[in-house]
Amino acid sequence: MGDQVPQDHYDVMVLGGGTAGGLAAVELSRSGRDVALVENRLVGGESAYFACVPSKSLLLSARRGERWDLAVARRDHVTGHLADDRAAARLTEAGVTVLRGRGHLLGPGRMEVDGAEIGFGDLVISTGSEPVVPGVDGLAGVPTWTSDEALSLPVLPRRLVVLGGGPVGCEMAQVYASFGTQVTVVEASGRLLAAEAPFAGEVLAGALRRMGVDLRLGAEPARVERAAGGLLVWLSDGGRLEADRILIAAGRVPRVQGYGVENLGVAVTPGHGLPVDETCRVTDGVWACGDVTGIARTAHAARYQARVVVDNVLGKHREADYRAVPRVVHTSPAVYAAGISPIQAAELGIDLLTAGYDLAATARAVVEADERGRVELYADRSRGVLVGAAAAGLYAEEWMSEVTLAIRAETPLSLLTDVVHAFPTFGEAIEAPLRELAGRL
Repeated sequence: MGDQVPQDHYDVMVLGGGTAGGLAAVELSRSGRDVALVENRLVGGESAYFACVPSKSLLLSARRGERWDLAVARRDHVTGHLADDRAAARLTEAGVTVLRGRGHLLGPGRMEVDGAEIGFGDLVISTGSEPVVPGVDGLAGVPTWTSDEALSLPVLPRRLVVLGGGPVGCEMAQVYASFGTQVTVVEASGRLLAAEAPFAGEVLAGALRRMGVDLRLGAEPARVERAAGGLLVWLSDGGRLEADRILIAAGRVPRVQGYGVENLGVAVTPGHGLPVDETCRVTDGVWACGDVTGIARTAHAARYQARVVVDNVLGKHREADYRAVPRVVHTSPAVYAAGISPIQAAELGIDLLTAGYDLAATARAVVEADERGRVELYADRSRGVLVGAAAAGLYAEEWMSEVTLAIRAETPLSLLTDVVHAFPTFGEAIEAPLRELAGRL
């Protein structure tokens, strides 16, 4: 059946043991609830084994100039060689019953786990997400990678074609290019990081091109076929690419099917997240957190939702606020964004004021001998507060945190312009655009 023998009933059952599910299970157990967690894959989830942890390890090895074999050894070490014993043990030590198997919901308050029927009071659904595979002619008939394979196998392909120029595609392009692979990124939208401010994708595109990455922007894969010595990828613009591996990085969709969620009276739409309200409630006694909601698309957002769920299961009314959840691409230079982007502002009809500053004008850029990057701040003219920000530059994921807090707290610009930053730091770069916004408001 699994690691532990199941009881007939639990106060709370958590379906899915990734970042969100694991945190929710531990916190609820420590609060006195009798909790069981059901997982049919690796306890700990995608982030620990096939996403955040291994990708950041490889990116660090690339920055350090390590050899590929050493980078792979380090990556495998930090992911525990894809063994989840430690993650499962941490749950057990917290009092959580770990049930290894596939859970299927039979109806309200009832779940079947590998043939055993178990009752429960509250249910937390945290089944995560899965890669989107584009419907390209011939793609299904050739060997492809998703981030799972790219971040777990020891293979270093000579030629790699990456389908998708979003965060995952950009990170993987930089990883493999750093270790000598000939990398081509195909992105239909015409620019990298299409959901963010244009300058962010432009800065990153420049960095990748300097590494030798071939960017095919504005083109789509039209056909894939086997060829002598590898694969051929035909593009919509008539171009042709040769590859040894194709990495699919076209996004992810919530994993909602096959769990019997519809037996709870909840409408399940393939490719869409479970519908949740501001408390992360799906329906009476049923909660959801993490990628499965279609809202939390990062590990830190999943953890945030999990804490919202925990408070509400314990009877402490709490509403999620997504106004300032960071979005990070851990490349070099890094890209960081929080709040709404200029694209979102236009869609929402917000009268946005924008002010920016090039990192090249900071003393820290001179010290680092790296002048790449820029920061932009976005204020709502009608309310006079920051509602968004974006930055591309070294360590942006660190020095932009104060802006995230300012967006979340709706800190008055008059107070923000009075903040003193240490010298020399990249954080100084936000002072000039803050003063500009304050003057224009």
